[in-house]
Amino acid sequence: MANTTSARKAARKIARRTEVNKARRSRMRSAVRAVEEAIASGDKSKAQEAMKKAEPALKRAAQQGQVHRNAASRKVSRLTHSIAKLGK
Repeated sequence: MANTTSARKAARKIARRTEVNKARRSRMRSAVRAVEEAIASGDKSKAQEAMKKAEPALKRAAQQGQVHRNAASRKVSRLTHSIAKLGK
């Protein structure tokens, strides 16, 4: 447990940021899950619509430090590639 006043304040700040970060990470994961479910169902148009929402969510998460920017780019790339394969 935090003893000094500054450590107590830091603990409060961490708790607040944790809530914000959880919400952001959840929003990003939900967007990605929607795309993956659309891909699994084989519906290309639905997958493309979901991707329009997921890509900005991933990029925003990368900007805010939720995920590494390379990881976000890799995820976008892989999802886009799998959507492109649906039409073939």
